[in-house]
Amino acid sequence: MDIRPNHTIYVNNINDKIKKEELKRSLYALFSQFGQIIDIVAMKTMKMRGQAFVIFKELTAATNALRQLQGFPFYNKPMRIQYAKTDSEVITKAKGSYGDKEKKKKEKKKPQEPAGNVTKKPAGGAAPPVHTPAVQVPDNPPNYILFLSNLPEETNEMMLSMLFNQFPGFKEVRLVPGKHDIAFVEFESDTQAGVAKDALQGFRITATCAMKITYAKK
Repeated sequence: MDIRPNHTIYVNNINDKIKKEELKRSLYALFSQFGQIIDIVAMKTMKMRGQAFVIFKELTAATNALRQLQGFPFYNKPMRIQYAKTDSEVITKAKGSYGDKEKKKKEKKKPQEPAGNVTKKPAGGAAPPVHTPAVQVPDNPPNYILFLSNLPEETNEMMLSMLFNQFPGFKEVRLVPGKHDIAFVEFESDTQAGVAKDALQGFRITATCAMKITYAKK
């Protein structure tokens, strides 16, 4: 009866009062810690309410997300996650089983290249990880409170809590009224804060904003 593992996971029992765009951003923030996400599909039709599909580039990322977020309290409702019944169209294309139109286009351009080459990428040539700390962030002495900056405009407390509450000792997130791009995250000890800081340094909540994390000034 089990559905075969694939790159796309199906999430349901989602709070259906959440606006579609916010839902997609929150799902991205939560799931992208496991690996590169190609797409998130969430529709607000009656049939699809409270459901979403998250499409990962790597199968291992989909598997880890499914195991670790099963039952996660997302907007106060435990998420139910399973593999989608079929690989999504995006992945099917990426694997090289293109539609006829795509095939014809490719054949015109590169008749000598067999389609099989698309799939046989060496494992080492995988996509760059989500965490890409571009520059070394100047820092203060260790502190149990972290200071986050360069946050995208749509950041909310829920998103940040979902990112940080996977780390031991997490206490709370505090947003700064009137300033969307900064926030504080409190842990029980500076050691626990340091672990979260190192793990999420440069994390991209959206494609363009790499989060900067430093210890807050004492």
